[in-house]
Amino acid sequence: MADEAVIRARIQPSGVSRPDQVRGRTGLQMMEAMLAGDLPPPPIAETLDFGLVSVAFGEAIFQGKPQRRHYNPMGSVHGGWYATLLDSALGCAVHTTMPIGRGYTTLEFKVNLVRALNEKVPLVRAIGRVVHGGKQVATAEADLVGHDGRLYAHASTTCLVFDLPQG
Repeated sequence: MADEAVIRARIQPSGVSRPDQVRGRTGLQMMEAMLAGDLPPPPIAETLDFGLVSVAFGEAIFQGKPQRRHYNPMGSVHGGWYATLLDSALGCAVHTTMPIGRGYTTLEFKVNLVRALNEKVPLVRAIGRVVHGGKQVATAEADLVGHDGRLYAHASTTCLVFDLPQG
């Protein structure tokens, strides 16, 4: 919670970065700029109560707060909330490996929910790490872990890597 408070104090309101703000930056530099408050976090993070807390080359960690407003009709956190948090960690882990002028998009995404979440679990972290970063394909895995170290879900992705359009 302390990590999150420090980050929230310096980040911008949510939004989408303009092309001139990201041009000439590597993927890792873009993610570091979000943490530093130089680029805005995406609106989805505000909507679903999660945010980026740490990045390194090939790794991204997001933290979220499961809340009642994320519940499904059965009285636990909706699987889409898990999936969005995990997808963010997976994609951003891949993003950290992108050199200037390269991008990626998700080709495949798989989630395994292994334990129910509810508002009694104060925080979870999605820890994403790149398994393979190639010229055309990147793969990553992520775990969703509670404050108590328990695994709540895990996921994997395959991403297509490509040259970004010029201009």
